[in-house]
Amino acid sequence: MITLLEARNIGKRFGGLQALSDVSLTIRKGEVYGLIGPNGAGKTTFFNVLTGAYTPDGGEFVFNGTVLPSGKPHLVVAQGIARTFQNIRLFRELTALENVMAGHHIRTTAGVWGILTQNRHTVEEERLTTERAYELLKYVGIERFATATAKNLSYGDQRRLEIARALATEPQLLALDEPAAGMNATETVQLKSLIEQIRGDGITVLLIEHDVKLVMGLCDRIAVLDFGRKIAEDVPAEVQKNEAVIGAYLGGGHKHAH
Repeated sequence: MITLLEARNIGKRFGGLQALSDVSLTIRKGEVYGLIGPNGAGKTTFFNVLTGAYTPDGGEFVFNGTVLPSGKPHLVVAQGIARTFQNIRLFRELTALENVMAGHHIRTTAGVWGILTQNRHTVEEERLTTERAYELLKYVGIERFATATAKNLSYGDQRRLEIARALATEPQLLALDEPAAGMNATETVQLKSLIEQIRGDGITVLLIEHDVKLVMGLCDRIAVLDFGRKIAEDVPAEVQKNEAVIGAYLGGGHKHAH
């Protein structure tokens, strides 16, 4: 299989805390790849470095054969990586449709002049953006809330909306940070089939998740972090048997921040 993303010796410190130490892993095109580990293992820090929110102290990410810019989230999105957040970050006062349209604007070409003059190209582009946004709401199963204000959606539907907005940037890699957090059993099952659908449509998925059952049933391969180091990377069945992984989850003593 073709390698889509390669993390090479990623390191990140916060003061005296080494949040990530020489983390290397490879994500293949078309797979669902899980990143797990106890609280404070460095999972969210890894996401933040990958998506440009943090600059690594060492190492680099290679995406589609190109070194990713570090510390520049908008350039990472433009390269084809979109993410959701552990704490939902929607435009709460905008409608569901407007939230998704906001995600799609990175792929449109109308400049400020076009928006001010509302030339034909801009008007057409806006129409297509609206159409595409509605399609994505339908894709994640919440099109009936297109005109609802984001803050009024249920928790599970806000999660779906955030995924729709990320998909609007037309990513090759969708990075989901704890998408099942706060979901009930039914919503988690629906989330699983949505992620399978996304992968089926050719988008690679990187998943941080605490719900180990979900990860084991969904991911093709899994990497496990513990205290900022990668301690395993394998198919789910092997990871479940791995002594170091069992020790990390049962050993306790995790007081690091994400």
